[in-house]
Parts: sequence; C-alpha cells; structure tokens
Amino acid sequence: MFRSLLKSTILRTGTQRAQLLQRLPAITAHQLIARRLITDRAKSIIDDAVKDNDMVVFMKGTPDEPMCGFSRAVIQILQMHGVDQIVGVDCLQDPEIREGIKEYTDWPTIPQVYIKGEFVGGCDVMVQMHQSGELHELLVKEKILSEEPDQEK
Repeated sequence: MFRSLLKSTILRTGTQRAQLLQRLPAITAHQLIARRLITDRAKSIIDDAVKDNDMVVFMKGTPDEPMCGFSRAVIQILQMHGVDQIVGVDCLQDPEIREGIKEYTDWPTIPQVYIKGEFVGGCDVMVQMHQSGELHELLVKEKILSEEPDQEK
C-alpha cells in the first residue's frame, strides 16, 4: 500500500520518496491488518477490565477451567504465589476480544496479564518473573499479596 504511494506521481522525486520511507516505521502487511481488528466495543471492554481490576488475565478459558496449557501455567503460577482471587477474561467467548487484546498491547499471544492497569506479559514473561523472584516482589509491591510476616524460629 505504502509502496504504491511511493511509486505514484504524488511523490515525484527520489529524495521525497527516500524522506518518506525514513519517516515510516517498518510495517508488515500482517501488522496493517491487525491494527484494524480492534473495535471500539472490544477496546472499551478491555479498557474496563484492565482499569476495574487490580489484576486481570486475558486467557483461553477461565481461571477454574483454563483451555490451553499457557493459560493454565499462568494461573498455576499465580496460585503458587498465593493469589486467590484471579479475574479472568475468556478470550474464546468473543472473537473481537481475542483479536483485540493482541493489538491492545501489541503482544501477539494469549494469555496476557495486567496488574494495576499495566501490562506485565504473557506466559513466558510470567515464568521468568516467577523463577527470578520478580513476580512475588511485584505482587507484594502492588498489594495483590500482603507482605509475608517474618516467621518465628
């Protein structure tokens, strides 16, 4: 699309074409299509879920019945850290949400975890944060978990 514009007579000189190309981000056809997929309705639903919940997981299935291994792994990690109340949005129930969430964060996979309105990451990020101890620190810092009292010896 952009390439045809560049070849058109609108931009007559090679210099003008080169300048425009430098200003355009590298956009693939897939990205152009994906950018059109989020609807106002989907954006509103996602915005509300992210803003109204301290933590929300956009996933395949529900926290009680995850429908894919990656969603199950994220739920298990959160449960291992003692998170009892997990708000999940089942992306399988609504194709607009399933595609829209990917554009919302420019993250290509589901599940996606948000804490206090901020995108944390997907399954791979959650696994890394769990292994490094960063996830527990974040959950305590954001008051998803209360600080653990010192254990008496």
